[in-house]
Amino acid sequence: MSQLTRRAALTSGAAVALTALGATVVPSASAAPARPPTSIPEPVLDTSHATPEVVGLVVSAFRDKTDRDVDAFMAHFSQRQLTYTDGTLGAKYATWSELRAVFAQFMPAWPSTIRSYPTRIIGDARSAMALFVDSPEMFGHELRIIAPIDFRGGKIVREVDYWDGRHFGSDATGAIRNPPGQFATDFGEATVGEQSPALLRRVVSGLADAFAAGDAAAASELFTTDATFEDLTLHAAVVGQPAIAGFLDRARDLLPYGLGTTIRHVVGGAQGGGYEWKKPGAQVDHGVIALELDGQARISGLTSLWDGSLVDDAAIAALLAATIEQ
Repeated sequence: MSQLTRRAALTSGAAVALTALGATVVPSASAAPARPPTSIPEPVLDTSHATPEVVGLVVSAFRDKTDRDVDAFMAHFSQRQLTYTDGTLGAKYATWSELRAVFAQFMPAWPSTIRSYPTRIIGDARSAMALFVDSPEMFGHELRIIAPIDFRGGKIVREVDYWDGRHFGSDATGAIRNPPGQFATDFGEATVGEQSPALLRRVVSGLADAFAAGDAAAASELFTTDATFEDLTLHAAVVGQPAIAGFLDRARDLLPYGLGTTIRHVVGGAQGGGYEWKKPGAQVDHGVIALELDGQARISGLTSLWDGSLVDDAAIAALLAATIEQ
């Protein structure tokens, strides 16, 4: 299989989440799509920080993806304006027909046992974060993805899929990642513009500024007392505002999404969403953070994802050591 073919295969998996937000509302939006009887339990979908409209859009799209229905799936994407980027591989698709060609090549070949399903949706029908899973049968290994999604008129206009290359396999990811000269640097954020509410953007700006300055105290003040801070790449979670403050202080010089980072794009609604960050020239120069907010716009949950295959084992070990309280 050529490098382009393998990249396209992975890209199709990530693109599905984006599709989710641009479909027709499904009445039973709080449950995962119905599947034939199986010994595998149905996944739990967390919609506590999403509007019914966006949940319906996401569930409908994943139903069509799991059914391997190319036309139904592509109907969730805008034919007039579309940017889809695989944020880990650096592959960007700027037209509907280009993206359809990828799905048309690979989707019919997926076995009937594949499962692609959302686990959490945060946001509203303008933009949202979709956390989802592609089962191992699709690409040879499980993919856990966070996708910031923008849509207009019930159609997806922008999506970026972020996943951890270390979880997929560092060597395998490195073999199909676009080289620096071909790696997309513009993910289409300027074209779609900001659609998230001002309140969410203020929260994101406060958090991102504190991270960039290495100010653990200022960052932790934005969290609720019982907040959860999860880094999917590290497979680690810190619970409670004091513990979060301690972790951020100890990891100040190590976090990829910390010192010197800036905001690329914000998505979501009044209940949360998140942002994409970037740091040109760094070893890990971009990633995504999903945020859940309480009724007072304080952060009750943070989930971070970045490409761990870009750093060595020692860097991962140092970050994990920072989770140990002194």
